[in-house]
Amino acid sequence: MSQADFPALFAMAHSSAVLLLARMLLTFVFWSDALLQLMAFKTYSRALERFGLKPGWAFNMATMIFKIAMSLMIVLDDHAWIAVTALSVFVLATIPIAHAFWGKSGEAAFIARNFALEHMSLIGGLLMAGMLSG
Repeated sequence: MSQADFPALFAMAHSSAVLLLARMLLTFVFWSDALLQLMAFKTYSRALERFGLKPGWAFNMATMIFKIAMSLMIVLDDHAWIAVTALSVFVLATIPIAHAFWGKSGEAAFIARNFALEHMSLIGGLLMAGMLSG
């Protein structure tokens, strides 16, 4: 299957509206979580401290600002490659901090491993977005 086989579908998939929607959906996990961090600031701050990130309020504020800023750069396609790289490193770094499945057993290991695998897929999507950015 090539572009010549489905020209209308290819054109629609590469329209600016569809690409904008795709960038919004790709970054949804980041900006929606940042909004939740704001709404439940103390809860998120305590959770970060449980992972050894102290002071929790500072890490919470920093990650909130970081996720919103990087998401905006991708959605607006403004130096998206910088945001894609930064978010990929951020997501990769969360695996040993919050999803270290190799140090767990049973259901906890299963859940942490699934999160780690999902994170790897998200990194793949981010890299594709970087390749398609203007």
